[in-house]
This record gives sequence, structure tokens and C-alpha cells, in this order.
Amino acid sequence: MSKQFGWWFFTCGEQILVIAQGERLPYGDIDDLPLPALEFSRVEQFASYKGEPCLRLELEHSQDLGMGEWVDLRSSMSLLNSQLFNLVGKAQQFALFLKTHQFCGCCGHAMTRVDWELAMLCSACGFRAYPRVSPCIIVLISHGSQLLLANHRRHQKQAQPMYTAIAGFVEAGETLEQTVHRETHEETGLKLKNLRYWKSQPWAFPHSLMAAYFAEYADGELKIDRRELADAQWFEANDLPHLPPLGTVARDMIEHWLAQTSL
Repeated sequence: MSKQFGWWFFTCGEQILVIAQGERLPYGDIDDLPLPALEFSRVEQFASYKGEPCLRLELEHSQDLGMGEWVDLRSSMSLLNSQLFNLVGKAQQFALFLKTHQFCGCCGHAMTRVDWELAMLCSACGFRAYPRVSPCIIVLISHGSQLLLANHRRHQKQAQPMYTAIAGFVEAGETLEQTVHRETHEETGLKLKNLRYWKSQPWAFPHSLMAAYFAEYADGELKIDRRELADAQWFEANDLPHLPPLGTVARDMIEHWLAQTSL
């Protein structure tokens, strides 16, 4: 089999090329795809999907490739299945890592690519860098038949403001559970009980790993941090606001909670 046969992930910054048919990503041998002349020596296999190689090629410009269209990563969520969406995120994170680690953060010397793993090595001081992964938590808080949902400042200017779960990044020296309690108290003034881990999701915006928790209200009055949140309210299960899109862990949590609550 040709080294350049498989699923093609053409990326350009935060954009990915999608096509109109099938799994929405180009598939096949490079010689059979209607592509212009590109620097195919930079093609790299970075994963596999359905037993076939996933091949990524980062372009400097979102040029016309003779097929498909360029969409941003968030838009691709509604076009791709969850496994392919995560692989697109992985391809983009790899490209971002290589772009932002051309020079050593310790001594400033030029770094070179390690050929047996995804890493950059400084030959001057020996420092080795790997793709950054930033752990963060997301917690869905319930109180009887109500859910606490927040409108984050980054969503407040949307035509239909989106409400979602409380989330935040893990700080140095914290456990995930400590982060849940700290972030919740900082952003809402509330204390929690019955904290339960559910699942995780890679989130390439730009390099996060979300750890999802369910929790119940324990104590406190709702007092939101206006620096982080535009609004936060308790919503009845049968009267929820505009929610995050399908495919996000936040929406999965809400749907799971609703299914369990209706039993």
C-alpha cells in the first residue's frame, strides 16, 4: 500500500478541508485525488481510522484544492462524527505544536524534530518538548429538578446566548476534584456535594482535555463572578435555555442527566 493512501487531513491554522460526500474527509491514494501540486514530502501519518492511515498536511494558505471547502474546527463538529472530529483536533494540535516550538524555551537555540516520536529536541541544551495538553474540568450541578447553567462571557454576544456547565482549568498542584470545588466556588459562590466523575473529552481549543463531573448543590447563595460569567441561573429540567451543540461533553452531560431524571 502506498504511504500516501488513507484519510486526508488538510489543515490550515484552525481550518480543515471537508468534502460533501461520505465521511466528509478526502480518502484514497494521493495520485487519484484531484489535487494541485503540493509539498507532499511534508505529509505525515499521525493516527489511523477504520484500519487506514490518517495523513495530515498543514498548508500555509487555505488555497483551492479542487474539492471541498475550508471550515473552522468548531464548524466541523456538526459535519464529522465524534471520532473524526477528535482526529481533526489532534491534527491541528500537532501542527500548532510544531509551529510554536521551533526554538528552545530554555536557551533559545533552534529545535529539531525527533524522528521516532512527536517531540522537538534542542541539540544545544538537550531540552525536549512535547505537545501541550491542558487539563480542565467541567461540572454539571443539579439541585432537585433544577440545573445550574451559566452564560460565559465568550458566549454572551451570540444572537441566542448559550448556557452551559461550569468549567475551568486545573492549576498546578491541584487534583481534578479540588479544581471542581474551587472553580465552582470562585464563579458561583456555591459549595458542592456528591461529586461523581463521568468521562473525559479531548477539546482542541486549542489543546485541552476536559474531565466531566456531576455534582449536587450543597450550600451557598448564587453570586457569580462577573469577570468570568455574564449570567448563571437555576433552570427547571422542562424549561432549559439554549444549550451547547451536540457532540460537546457539556451537551452530553445535560442529555444524560435529563434521561436519568426522567426515569
